[in-house]
Amino acid sequence: MRLFSALRPPAEVAAEVAAALGEGGPGLRWSEPGGWHVTLAFYGEADPAERVAFLREALAGRPPVEVRLGAAGTFPGVLWLAAGGAGLAELAEAAGAGAARPYRPHLTLARFPPDRGPGEWPARLAGFAGSPWSAGRVVLMASGGGRYREVAAFPLHRA
Repeated sequence: MRLFSALRPPAEVAAEVAAALGEGGPGLRWSEPGGWHVTLAFYGEADPAERVAFLREALAGRPPVEVRLGAAGTFPGVLWLAAGGAGLAELAEAAGAGAARPYRPHLTLARFPPDRGPGEWPARLAGFAGSPWSAGRVVLMASGGGRYREVAAFPLHRA
């Protein structure tokens, strides 16, 4: 089972993103809003019980983090919105984000064939600034078959 930890945007933030996208457009494979998330750490094929135990210990006593979605960017074949906020990188590190590559928090909007590009979408979303939210829980998610499902949730508590 492919596992990762993530933060899920609240409904009102997801609605802001959906409004900015409108009807979307052809040539891109749009992500389902119900699956939108900001990945903290990707674990690949892993035992869910081991990841639950790890996250329960690693996240104990951690406070919520303030998150805000911003301007669009791309990786090869991926259109995304940047995610930022004080403490986000530290939370990702605690959740097991690897040091092999820099942590680039983002919310994936769509995928596209690398030879076709994302069209006008990065420019169209360049000024996007979502409302900030307090992320009060981390979720362990499983991916497979093009769908995501929550395996477990870990509340973050203010001191």
